[in-house]
Amino acid sequence: MPFDHNDHYHRLLLRKLPRHGRTALDVGCGTGRFARRLAARGYEVDAVDPSAKMIAAAERIGGGPRFRRADAASATLPRARYDVVTCLASLHHMPFRTVTRFRDALAPGGVLLVLGCYAGHTWWDLAAVPANAVARAGAAAGDRLRRSGPPVAGPPVAGAPVRAPEMSLTAVRAEAARLLPGARVRQLLYWRYLLTYTVT
Repeated sequence: MPFDHNDHYHRLLLRKLPRHGRTALDVGCGTGRFARRLAARGYEVDAVDPSAKMIAAAERIGGGPRFRRADAASATLPRARYDVVTCLASLHHMPFRTVTRFRDALAPGGVLLVLGCYAGHTWWDLAAVPANAVARAGAAAGDRLRRSGPPVAGPPVAGAPVRAPEMSLTAVRAEAARLLPGARVRQLLYWRYLLTYTVT
């Protein structure tokens, strides 16, 4: 599918970055698309993913971040190191309490940004159905135009591992409030939420 629900929110996440941030950790980086966007903003980026295939693909593409194969739920993370920790569509692959590890890795004033997936449906999801159809149609048309041009160099990369989320949005909000007092959880289109938390 040419339309990527997670990539759609890159610009929103970039607007949430701390004003004077310099160091970033991107958790579940996949092939590194968002990690490279952070690097392009001048961040020194550590990007981790448990999949050897994803890390190998990210390293082939390059682009600035330091890519490392690691499971953020169990790997050692430096304490109070990062100005921002990002986690795009990956938290549902880990225990939700892993957010406390991300919190501990943040420097004072650091920001945690989680673009998450939730289980079940809400009334807001009804609006996502037509919006998703329009976005997919537009992306497919753009993809056809690109394919009619010169071929893109490089082999295709297999998709990241897929796992259905188990926590409802209500449960996400409750756990976020318990584990990260002061965190905000905002429901988004395309069956996503944005969790933001700032270390004070």
